[in-house]
Amino acid sequence: MNYQETIAWLFAQLPMYQRVGKTAFKKDLSNTLKLSKHLNNPERHFKSIHVGGTNGKGSVSHILASVLQEAGYRVGLYTSPHLKDFRERIKINGQLISEEKVISFVTENKSFLEKNNLSFFEMTVGLALDYFSKQKVDIAVIEVGMGGRLDSTNIITPEVSVITNIGFDHTAFLGTTYAEIASEKAGIIKPNIPVVIGETVPETKKVFQKIASEKKAPITFAEITEISEYESDLKGIYQQKNKKTAVSTLKVLQKNGWDISEEHLRKGVLNTVKNTGLQGRYQTLQEHPRVICDTAHNKEGLQLVLQQIQEEPFENLHIVLGVVHDKDLESILPLFPKKATYYFCKPDVPRGLEVSILATSAKKFGLTGTTFNAVTEAYLSALKNASENDLIYVGGSTFTVAEVV
Repeated sequence: MNYQETIAWLFAQLPMYQRVGKTAFKKDLSNTLKLSKHLNNPERHFKSIHVGGTNGKGSVSHILASVLQEAGYRVGLYTSPHLKDFRERIKINGQLISEEKVISFVTENKSFLEKNNLSFFEMTVGLALDYFSKQKVDIAVIEVGMGGRLDSTNIITPEVSVITNIGFDHTAFLGTTYAEIASEKAGIIKPNIPVVIGETVPETKKVFQKIASEKKAPITFAEITEISEYESDLKGIYQQKNKKTAVSTLKVLQKNGWDISEEHLRKGVLNTVKNTGLQGRYQTLQEHPRVICDTAHNKEGLQLVLQQIQEEPFENLHIVLGVVHDKDLESILPLFPKKATYYFCKPDVPRGLEVSILATSAKKFGLTGTTFNAVTEAYLSALKNASENDLIYVGGSTFTVAEVV
């Protein structure tokens, strides 16, 4: 198989959650453990950091990787989903895994993968861990896919666990209260392994304290930790909290003997995008008219992004909006400004919400605009209609952003 055939085969296996939703979700680690054993337990051959949470885990993971790179370490980075290229999920020091490595992993293990009915996500985690082991990384930053307790990444024993925050996302799987969701996310807390918590509310703080205490895991709450202010090439206002969470985590590593200086911290935070290639986080795509895209897709994330959008200078606001069908429209649509021109569209994935449903729901909240069959059509129309002093915001879903970056 060539690379395109290999990727098509991966996508065609037990479905990937990001594309089809809950039919792909498997509440069981047995397959991942079986694959790990087949691969000679690659996760035991390098150090790691495990990053979970509702919002910000991707940004925190990239900041951590960037600082560790600046400190001279060989750093693996596993994140999901990807925007344009599957290989974005697996990097070492900012470089994507090669097409050849993806092909050889699938070719060598194909019969085992098929025989055991492994899902897309399980296979991808196996590929990442195997690659990091064979490439002899010093440390890998591993982002949780969904939840924590039963996520395929939860077979690692990290140097430190990180939980950014708790919000209402994937409630069909993780619970419908903050406490229930926190319990699932806290499943990555390991016995005697330090854990850093980014943000809490009273209900989640109790859960984290209880589980950390039971597991004798030293706990740090980043929101009450005094740290210096660091400039970054990540420009969203929500990155202030992500930076604090990441730096608090790096301070824990420092205490445990990792060689991370103040200069490494400063340079790593400043050059996160440059070092890691992270895209889609309050990213400016062009000027005149200015176009900003962001992958925020739930209430907590969108609230912060839309607040920052409203603080930008512009004459008129244009919003290209596409979402997936399991989004809680009743909670997110009221956040959007009525004084904007909307370009409703459907992301090109099976989970994409039909544009007619989105537009009808939006109208209930006073949001009016035009519907388009594709994200690119909506985006081109916004570019055509906007004057040079207007602002275009593209968002609502990772997949909407993926089609314009």
